[in-house]
Amino acid sequence: MTKTNHSEDEQSKNNIEVWEDLVNIKDLVLSLFICSFTTLTAYFIAPNEPPQPLFYGLIGALIGFGICSYFIKPKRSMREAESEE
Repeated sequence: MTKTNHSEDEQSKNNIEVWEDLVNIKDLVLSLFICSFTTLTAYFIAPNEPPQPLFYGLIGALIGFGICSYFIKPKRSMREAESEE
C-alpha cells in the first residue's frame, strides 16, 4: 500500500457522510459547539420582550456560522475532467 492510499484510508476513517457529502467528525462537533454556544448566549442575554429572544438567537446563530466559516476551511479538492463532445 502506498503512502497516498494509507493517508486516504486514515482520512476516510475520520469522516462521516452527511447529506451525500463527507464531513470531518472533529470539525462537525466543533462547529456544533460553537454555533450552539453563540445562539444560546445571545438568546439568554436578550430582553424578555416577546420577539427579542428570537431575533437575538438568530443573530447569535449567524455569528456562530461566521466564526465556523472563518476557522473551519473546506477540505474538498476539485478535479476537472475533460468532456468528450
